[in-house]
Amino acid sequence: MAYLFTSESVSEGHPDKVADQISDALIDNFIAFDKDSKVACETLVTTGQVVLAGEVKSSTYLDVQKIARETINKIGYTKGEYMFDGNSCGVLSAIHEQSDDINRGVDRANKEEQGAGDQGMMFGYATRETENFMPLALDLSHRILKELAELRRENKDITYLRPDSKSQVTIEYSDDNVPQRIDAIVVSTQHDEFDEDEAMLAKIRKDIVEILIPRVIAKIPEQIQVLFNDGITYHINPTGKFVIGGPHGDTGLTGRKIVVDTYGGKGAHGGGAFSGKDPSKVDRSAAYATRHIAKNLVAAGVADEILVQVSYAIGVVEPMGVFIDTYGTCPFNMTDGEIAEKVSKLFDLRPFAIEERLKLRAPMYSETAAYGHMGRENETVTKTFTQPNGESVTLDVELFTWEKLDYVDKVKKAFGL
Repeated sequence: MAYLFTSESVSEGHPDKVADQISDALIDNFIAFDKDSKVACETLVTTGQVVLAGEVKSSTYLDVQKIARETINKIGYTKGEYMFDGNSCGVLSAIHEQSDDINRGVDRANKEEQGAGDQGMMFGYATRETENFMPLALDLSHRILKELAELRRENKDITYLRPDSKSQVTIEYSDDNVPQRIDAIVVSTQHDEFDEDEAMLAKIRKDIVEILIPRVIAKIPEQIQVLFNDGITYHINPTGKFVIGGPHGDTGLTGRKIVVDTYGGKGAHGGGAFSGKDPSKVDRSAAYATRHIAKNLVAAGVADEILVQVSYAIGVVEPMGVFIDTYGTCPFNMTDGEIAEKVSKLFDLRPFAIEERLKLRAPMYSETAAYGHMGRENETVTKTFTQPNGESVTLDVELFTWEKLDYVDKVKKAFGL
């Protein structure tokens, strides 16, 4: 019997994502000037206020207020009428030195013996559903909001958009787990004031269905385009008016959108957030490493769908174990346990080895903090960072290194494919 599966996304202007972006902007600035910085930074945003809290060990000094304000303005909160804007909001910093008790389990004289920054389990997932090996419902949810943000910045075809928005896509699958059609799409977008609520709702619905969705469809592969049909149920701003939004409408916190950040409910999640953490925290680095493993295994033909789990103990170098679930999609005679054993030998999952393999000691994290950490484009960009004393550094930074298919040949050789 066919079944439905749903995933959601939230925009860069969602209050939780505002918090994530501020935390990751701080990470990037610390690492840009001291690549060995240890940072765990949480952000809270609410009406007219930002609170920064966390632990840092770094040789550099930053103007954290300036970084927070620049991030907020870049997102689009630039008007007083939003009741939260980068130029006028208060920014309170409660960042202090990292605990020596934690640090002694991480830092070692020999960097290769670096221990895990915390205990826990991390998951990576990949599927053949899409070209970027991501679950389709989440991929489409992200695409809808990225395109909506483009329309907002263009301020041409739709001129009333504000930064906060959410999307949700429901896909109908066949018995053999193949997407058949899109059943429903939900879009809620913050907007300017209208004179009449009823006219406002009609206008927003028309623009979303007739302007936004066609732009999304035009940018996706043909095999996905055919899933869009006249039978889709649209829920556009289903509660009605959405003028009050962003941190004024709802308090935002770092790390509160972890399923949006990963696989939209497909696969699994270990529970640890990513944003605000330097790569010595395996919540982040090992989640990227397991995605890298899962994607390369699927691309190499080991299975059509794969979940990878790795687990750690704080201060311990070697992982506790590696688990693989191919959901019965492995085309050759090998158990999931046998696959896990090969993976353990092929991929070095010690924390420092992960940092080195994925080049994680670089200011690459701001780009991860909205529209998902997985399924993104691996590219190199040039970034410039400036300290309060005027010293600046310009770096070429490779983004989303865990999305590279650089182990496919190695996997094929190891598995005899």
